[in-house]
Amino acid sequence: MELQGQSTLHHGDRSWGHCSTQTQGPRERAWTQPQPLTLSSRGPGAAAGCWLLLTLTSAVLTRTRAVPVPSPLSAHPDARDCDMAQFKTLAPRELQAFRKARDAFEESLLLKDLECRSPLLPRPWDLRQLQVWERPVALQAELALTLRVLGTMANSTLGDVLDQPLHTLGHIQSQLQACALAQPTAGPRPQGRHRHRLSHWLQRLQQAPEKESPVCLEASVTFNLLRLLVRDLKCVASGHLCV
Repeated sequence: MELQGQSTLHHGDRSWGHCSTQTQGPRERAWTQPQPLTLSSRGPGAAAGCWLLLTLTSAVLTRTRAVPVPSPLSAHPDARDCDMAQFKTLAPRELQAFRKARDAFEESLLLKDLECRSPLLPRPWDLRQLQVWERPVALQAELALTLRVLGTMANSTLGDVLDQPLHTLGHIQSQLQACALAQPTAGPRPQGRHRHRLSHWLQRLQQAPEKESPVCLEASVTFNLLRLLVRDLKCVASGHLCV
């Protein structure tokens, strides 16, 4: 491809001169030396104006050729980090950190007059009642609410005992998100009783902050911690083996 032409710069009625450029196509440029730019002008001011025009033109053409075309990605890079099997059994020290947080919260409740209307999770809350692909969805919603509530509690006197649990729960959440990205694009999901149950559970979790008082929400989330880790997380990590 060849581009030849002349450009004339004007300022009012005053002509600044004529600039001529000649560029070569990519194939020619690979085998020959670039030709020098030629300049014809009517004075020093015209030379400066022409050089400015030629420099800008060259920069635009160079940048246009240099823009890479991104190749499509088959999956998000984080999808390669998916490893839910590690959560089939948590380390004893991690479980102990959650027990310590629960016990500390129970002690703080002794000073409060607690009257809660209903449990946070629908009864029975058993992920085995859901289809395998629905279980991580329910666990993510349960985990998101737990992190939200514990994050608020961390600003209180329980901050020290919640550091390790929050770190562990954050790691679990990142793994769930990575595994969700690693799943192939799903077709139509089956409807029916199981689908209705999942929707009902998700709705309960979503409405909990609006229907429960802050202290009741904290109590429900705290007392559900070990169940989340020992039963729900283990069930999702076990996949089809959780029956």
